Amino acid sequence: MPGFDTLLPRPVRIEPAPGVCLPPAGTELEVRPAADLPAEGYRLHLTPDGAYAEAADPAGAHYAWQTLRQLRGPHAFRASAIHPGPDRLACGVITDWPRFRWRGCLLDVARHFRTKAEVLRFVDLLGAHKLNVLHLHLTDDQGWRVEIPRYPRLTSVGAWRTGSMVGRHDGPDRDGRPHGGFYTGDDLREIVGYAAERGVTVVPEIDVPGHVRAALAAYPELGVHPDRELDVWTSWGVCHDVLNAEESTVEFFTAVLDTVLEIFPSPVIGIGGDEVPTEQWEHDPRSRRRAAELGLAGPHELHGWFLGRMAAHLRARGRRALGWDEILDAGGRVPADAVVASWRGTGAAVRAATAGHDVVLCPEQDVYLDHRQSDHPDEPIPVGFVRELADVYRYDPLPPELPEGARARVLGAQAQVWSEHLDTARRVDYAVFPRLAAFAEVVWSSGPRDDAEFLPRLRDHHLPRLDALGVEYRPLAGPHPWQTRPGVPGRPRQLTATYRASDLPTCP
Repeated sequence: MPGFDTLLPRPVRIEPAPGVCLPPAGTELEVRPAADLPAEGYRLHLTPDGAYAEAADPAGAHYAWQTLRQLRGPHAFRASAIHPGPDRLACGVITDWPRFRWRGCLLDVARHFRTKAEVLRFVDLLGAHKLNVLHLHLTDDQGWRVEIPRYPRLTSVGAWRTGSMVGRHDGPDRDGRPHGGFYTGDDLREIVGYAAERGVTVVPEIDVPGHVRAALAAYPELGVHPDRELDVWTSWGVCHDVLNAEESTVEFFTAVLDTVLEIFPSPVIGIGGDEVPTEQWEHDPRSRRRAAELGLAGPHELHGWFLGRMAAHLRARGRRALGWDEILDAGGRVPADAVVASWRGTGAAVRAATAGHDVVLCPEQDVYLDHRQSDHPDEPIPVGFVRELADVYRYDPLPPELPEGARARVLGAQAQVWSEHLDTARRVDYAVFPRLAAFAEVVWSSGPRDDAEFLPRLRDHHLPRLDALGVEYRPLAGPHPWQTRPGVPGRPRQLTATYRASDLPTCP
């Protein structure tokens, strides 16, 4: 039907009807239950007498409203009404529902802290794109961002660092600028409630047993070398400091998880498990003895043992663990109901789904939005692979080599926004949009992708919406001068390269 050339997910069924629809100018939309629609589905009716929707659930009602908002035009995305009078829309019926259950985006607030207001704004942007998962990466070597009242030093010490590596380099240079911040429990409860009203589930992540330098700076006794005084790490990359395997350390982190469970109702809780060097365990007599006491083949299996304890704790409390795909290599200690986030390509996704794990696809080769958007020298801090808008739009989360019987194990996909080089909300805007708009359509709709059909919709209809929302996205022709970062080094990679942790800086 002419006129519905918005960034609507596909496939949709549009049933034309004569006349002109004059929906009310307010934010209310009458919603009626619809038992014949799948989860998150909606049917939007545009009639000469107004607009109303039928929805399978509250999420479907939210998406119906978002579609109506799109149809009204960019002015509907502004914070205050600027368009006098009603909007004239063609009448019809739009029936729509998502392809995948998990349509997510990770926001890394550990490397560079984003204020509560900035996170709420990011939630708004996810909701406007019909995405339904915000994966909050709350802890890492460079900062601890969630208040745990029982362990106050996690935030009084672990939430602050003395400076940051400038760009990506191998030298000692740092910017000398202190950085930090954290969320109180009430801040996070507010974020969770705000997101739920917009159909978004917030999935928290507490990364263990690696990526823990900030926690060790606060509580050195958690580490393999408790007598070593550490600072919150000022580098990017893979730090060799890991947790020790003492029962007291397990109890510490199960207590942390209990606080997280009180705040976040998400059925899935992230426990990390990625990039865990084993050298400290292997060279430490206490760790070797501990591995032998536990009946492990060697200290390297402490990785899987620790993750298994965290996952079991969550399972006993009615939740499921989400771990990066390294958990598949961690000695078989992680329960079968753990969700695997496949980031090192799609091979791990196939392996996990075939073994009976639910899977979320988030391969760095395809959906890491902090990676550079072109190979032009003006791209700011060019790291990772070139992932152009068209590359993201053509991505299919279902690996072709996945057996038919395992396809139901693919919950969906998730874009990643790692923030080592995104130190402001403006930098996040530039890295994320408009590629996240393309990703949103990929995870909602099925069918072939046609750049010639998508790009005019994006350029003529959706970019004006982002303008109205105040999003400082990357222009299709390349960055504005103020979006460049001249002289700040990056670390470009090629798609033919194989990921190696040794490629990245390590801690002293």
